[in-house]
Amino acid sequence: MSTADLSLRDRAALLHPTTHLGRHAAQGPLIIERGEGIHVWDSEGRRYIEGMAGLWCAALGYGVPELAEAAAEQVRKLSYSHLFGSKSHEPAILLAEKLKELAPFSAGKVFFGHSGSDANDTQIKLIWYYNNLIGRPEKKKIIARERAYHGVTLGAATLTGLAVNHKGFDLPLDYVRRVRCPHFYREGLPGETEEEFSTRLADELEALIVKEGADTIAAFIAEPVMGAGGVVVPPAGYFEKVQAVLERHDILLIDDEVICGFGRTGRWFGSQTLGMRPDTMSLAKALSSGYQPISAVLIPDRMYEVLEAGSKDLGVFGHGYTYSGHPVCAAVALKNLELMQQRRVVERAAAVADRFQSRLRAFADHPLVGEARGVGLIGAVELVSDKASRRGFAAALGVAAYCQARAEAHGLIVRALGGDTIAFCPPLVVSEADIDELFDRFARALDDTAAWLATQR
Repeated sequence: MSTADLSLRDRAALLHPTTHLGRHAAQGPLIIERGEGIHVWDSEGRRYIEGMAGLWCAALGYGVPELAEAAAEQVRKLSYSHLFGSKSHEPAILLAEKLKELAPFSAGKVFFGHSGSDANDTQIKLIWYYNNLIGRPEKKKIIARERAYHGVTLGAATLTGLAVNHKGFDLPLDYVRRVRCPHFYREGLPGETEEEFSTRLADELEALIVKEGADTIAAFIAEPVMGAGGVVVPPAGYFEKVQAVLERHDILLIDDEVICGFGRTGRWFGSQTLGMRPDTMSLAKALSSGYQPISAVLIPDRMYEVLEAGSKDLGVFGHGYTYSGHPVCAAVALKNLELMQQRRVVERAAAVADRFQSRLRAFADHPLVGEARGVGLIGAVELVSDKASRRGFAAALGVAAYCQARAEAHGLIVRALGGDTIAFCPPLVVSEADIDELFDRFARALDDTAAWLATQR
C-alpha cells in the first residue's frame, strides 16, 4: 500500500493520542514501517535514529529475536489466562519474583496492569483502600508537582501537572494538591544555590502539609527525573529534604518509575540515582522494552497485610483488569529483564552515559539553547529567544515543533515538549558512535532552526 493511501486511510479511521488534531488532518502522519536496533524505517524507506526509544520505552531496541520468540512460545502454550478469583499462571509468578528481586526497596507484592496510567490509578486506589482499612478515612489527598506527568486516565491525569492533559476534560479532580516543579533553571531565585532551592521547596511542601493538615494527606508522588514535563533533573539535595518532610508527617512516597525504571538513569531504578526511598513504586514502559503492554505496582508487605486482613470485613478485593498479568505480556517482560541482566545492559548504558551527557551539554553554547540537562541516557535542551533573560518564544511560533521536524528531515526522531524543549531518550543499547551520530544530526536540525528563526524576526 502506498504512503499516500496509508496517510488518507489513517486520517479517515484513527483518533491519534497526544496530537494536534487540526494539523494532523492537514498534514497526515509519519508512518513507521519497521525497526531494528536503534533505527526505524518509514513507509518510504527512510531510516531514522529513534532518539526517543519510541515513547521512552524501547530499552533493548527494535527487532530482538528472543523477545519475539518468547511471545510466540507463550501464545502457543497459553495465549490467555487471568489472575482473578485465585487463578494464576507461571509467567506472572516468575515476573513478580523477578521484580521483587530487582526492586530497590522491600517490595512484598506485585500488582500487574497494562500501562503507566493504570499503574498510577491503582496507586491511588490502593492507598485510599489502605487508609480506609486502618481507620484513616480522611487521609486521601495526594501531593503532586507542577509539570509532573503520571498518565492520562482520570486518576492519573489528575496527578499530572500539565495543562494540555486537563484542558477540555474537566480535570483535574479535587483530591490533588500541587507543589512547585523542582526546575532550578526556571524556578531558582537569583543568587540561590541548588541546595538552597531544595530547602525552599521542602519548606514550601511542609507549609502546604501544615495548611491542609497532615491527617488529610496520604501520599506524595514523584518521578525521579520528570519526563514529559521537560526532562527535569531535581537539584542537589532535593529528595533527601523532601523525604524528611514526608516522614515527619507520615506521608507515603510513590515512586513513579515508568520512564526512569530499568536503566534509564544509569542504575536499575531512578530512585537509586536520585536518592529516593520509595514506599511504593509504579513500573511500565521498559519493563517489556515496549514489546508488550504491561505495568506493575509494587507495594510493601506492611500494606499488603492490611489489605489481606481487610478481606474479613470487605470480602473480595474489588480491583483488577481483564489483562492484569496477561501471560504473553508477562513472559515477554520476564525475557526482557533476563536479557538485560545477561547482556549487562544497565551497566553498558551507564558506561556510555558520559559521552551522551557530554555531547548533550555542549549544546548549552548554542545561541538558541538556554539549558541542556539530563542524567544517564535521558536529556533535553530548552530553546530560548534570549539566553541572558531566559525568555522563551511565543507559543504560536512552534519553535520546538519546527526543530523536531528538521531533526526528522536529518534522519533523527526526537520529541518536542512544552516550553520549547526537545527531549532525547535513545534505546539503552546505543553505542558511543551512535550517540555522536545522533547529536551530529540534531546539531544540523538546530542550525536549521536558527536560520529559520532569523527569517521570522
